Amino acid sequence: MLVCRCSGVSDRVVRRLAGEGASTVRQVAGACGAGAGCGECRRSIRDLIAAEPSAEIPVAERNDSRPAQADWNSPNPTPPPAS
Repeated sequence: MLVCRCSGVSDRVVRRLAGEGASTVRQVAGACGAGAGCGECRRSIRDLIAAEPSAEIPVAERNDSRPAQADWNSPNPTPPPAS
């Protein structure tokens, strides 16, 4: 099933990324472009991530303490927390 028309990304790609650890729409968008365009697919992407069996915490309940993307562009970016 096509999830993102703007980028031509299927549910299989989103599920694979979620299985590999993507836990936000922003992470999926960064990996494949889905959700980065018009935004119509973002809810579907969130639902697919939440439905992934390997998801530790449902996306709606996740307290993501990782720095925002803009923080990675600073001269001294903070490394992500250890998994």
